[in-house]
This record gives sequence, structure tokens and C-alpha cells, in this order.
Amino acid sequence: MNERRRLIGVVTSNRMEKTVVVEITRTYRHPLYQKVVHSSRKVKAHDVMGCEIGDQVQIVETRPLSRDKRWIVEAILSREVGAGEEIVGDQP
Repeated sequence: MNERRRLIGVVTSNRMEKTVVVEITRTYRHPLYQKVVHSSRKVKAHDVMGCEIGDQVQIVETRPLSRDKRWIVEAILSREVGAGEEIVGDQP
């Protein structure tokens, strides 16, 4: 395994070609006030796997691919239920 950073986030947009927007959320306790703080940030990642909105993905840092892209989708950890799939079966 290499030394690259790996983060887990949720896909919020896939409208671009081969690019997805991944929202990374972080929960931590404030060092002085001891209050739980929720923070999030959005990054653009290169996608060749065909991620859908709502998928939980693991991204890994890489060389700059464009002005904004510095991450690549490494794996899809879980799919959003009903994301891009049609239900086939007996329907009245």
C-alpha cells in the first residue's frame, strides 16, 4: 500500500463527464468548548467507474488532473438504493 491519503465521502453531483463531486463530512469535538462540530467540504474527483448520486465512495489523492481535480474514485463502497436502476418485474 502507498502513502496517499484516502477519504470516504458521498457523491453529490455527477453531471460532468468523468468527474464527480464528493462531499466529505467530518465530526469532531471542539478542543476548548467540547461541543460536537460537524464540518463538510466538497472536492472534485475523477470517475471512471460510473458513480451515481448518493453512492458512498473512497477517493485517493493523486497528481493534479485539472485545475480543480486532485482526487480519483478508488472504490464504490455502497450504492444508493434505486440509483439509476429500473425495477423490472410484474407491475400492474
